[in-house]
Amino acid sequence: MSPQKSEATAVNLNYAQSMAGFIEYQTGAVVSRTLVDKQAGTVTLFSFDEGQGLSEHKAPFDALVYIIDGQVIITISGKQHKLSTGEMIVMPANEPHALKAVRKFKMLLVMVKS
Repeated sequence: MSPQKSEATAVNLNYAQSMAGFIEYQTGAVVSRTLVDKQAGTVTLFSFDEGQGLSEHKAPFDALVYIIDGQVIITISGKQHKLSTGEMIVMPANEPHALKAVRKFKMLLVMVKS
């Protein structure tokens, strides 16, 4: 399923904020919201309803995934990793990976392009 883009609301960089509140769950959907989009990389929030996921694919850059809420199985090069709230993993560049929500979950994806 392709992520749906959420409505843009300005992120104020001048004070601390709750990441979980910047994106909501939508029934039967994957939702994404880009917080930072720079030449050196991107920072994107995602929310996945239970059972939703992203099919296996590759990305040309390393990506750090931090689980804000919920539980997911992330498969990297055929090896499954079950992550829960507060855990993180790095998906290496050019390695096949896929995501499947065990329970609805929110994640922060930091993609490093340089």
